Amino acid sequence: MRREHVLPAPEDTHALGRALAGLLVPGDLVVLVGPLGAGKTALTQGIGAGLGVGEPVTSPTFVISRVHRGGRVPLVHVDAYRLGGVADVDDLDLDASTEESVTVVEWGQGLVERLADEHLEIRLDRRDDDVRTALLVPHGPGWTGRLDPR
Repeated sequence: MRREHVLPAPEDTHALGRALAGLLVPGDLVVLVGPLGAGKTALTQGIGAGLGVGEPVTSPTFVISRVHRGGRVPLVHVDAYRLGGVADVDDLDLDASTEESVTVVEWGQGLVERLADEHLEIRLDRRDDDVRTALLVPHGPGWTGRLDPR
């Protein structure tokens, strides 16, 4: 899978999420990095659709975390924006569900990486022309192998 993506429309962001879902397995951690409006929730909606989640995937900003079941793998969607630090992440007890779920964390950089031995970081941005971009950054040999199969 390419590591750099240009996403002119929300549909393109959803399509990238659906494609990524095909690579995801239980225990995976995906950390979404980027400013407001960069497409973090739209990408997660695509991941949910690709996993077969039947219910709407919405931003968990005020509830911090939502679990979506019904797909081939449960999706745990976390918004770490309001979390003050690693102690707040510990209070969520996310590690109890990471082994059997795909966990996607918005605003989680520097807070959640220790939840898994490896993770995929996705750096999203919004250009001045309103086009979004995504850079896939693998952390660990497993993710490097999945993104760059030989």
